[in-house]
Amino acid sequence: MPKKNNNFTREHLLFLRKQRVRGVLIHAAQVGILVLFLCLWELAAALNWIDPFIMSSPSRVWKTLIELSAGGTLWYHAWVSTYETLAGFAIGTAIGYVIAVALWWNEALQRIFEPYLVILNSLPKIALGPIIIIWAGTGKASIITMAVLISVVITTITILNGFVSTDADKLLLMRSMKANRLQIFYKLVAPANVPTLMACLKINVGMSWIGAIMGEYLTSKEGLGYLLVYGSQVFRLDVVMTCTIVLCALAGLMYGAVALLERIVNKAYK
Repeated sequence: MPKKNNNFTREHLLFLRKQRVRGVLIHAAQVGILVLFLCLWELAAALNWIDPFIMSSPSRVWKTLIELSAGGTLWYHAWVSTYETLAGFAIGTAIGYVIAVALWWNEALQRIFEPYLVILNSLPKIALGPIIIIWAGTGKASIITMAVLISVVITTITILNGFVSTDADKLLLMRSMKANRLQIFYKLVAPANVPTLMACLKINVGMSWIGAIMGEYLTSKEGLGYLLVYGSQVFRLDVVMTCTIVLCALAGLMYGAVALLERIVNKAYK
């Protein structure tokens, strides 16, 4: 019997070691692909396979990054965009979750409003830009509103689908035990849909950034979206590429924070 336990322990340790090695190899491959891409990009620009003025290059982007960082310009605009995105992300997720709860709570409301949710989700939100500017003004309020509008519908649809898909047998069991609607939601539906909420947060990271940058395109005089428009207007495409890379980094950091939150929540629910 002890021998069997030792074998199990050895096999388990071997499995964990393989998982760690696999994780290291995956991260190495990710970094390797990025390094290869940057090297090929720099080489193509140096050998004039691509026009460095139009496509830029890693060295030009780095030089522009240093230039914009020296005066604090880049980080000021990055902070403005990050603030607007975080505000739209938080407000849109909260409102969408509350609406999903309300629609799940009342099946009649769900049937009435479901077609409108589908229509709103398919509507290009940039078409509402002029209306939002008139309603909310030309400041940060209109940009945050744009980010909220993009994320709130996605949140509502995703969370509502999760609520509706809750295990029917468990719902029947709770009803047979005379649980009321609030108890069913608090004890079963909400905990069962924590993974759905985490997945929705990951989606909303991208949606919120899209909304904020779209809003800055339309109305703002600050933020990375404004800097992108300015760079294209004056044909400083190095600025455009630098802002794009900074946007990718910020979105990646925000996604990483949500992924970390997901791991913490999963451990708490185990």
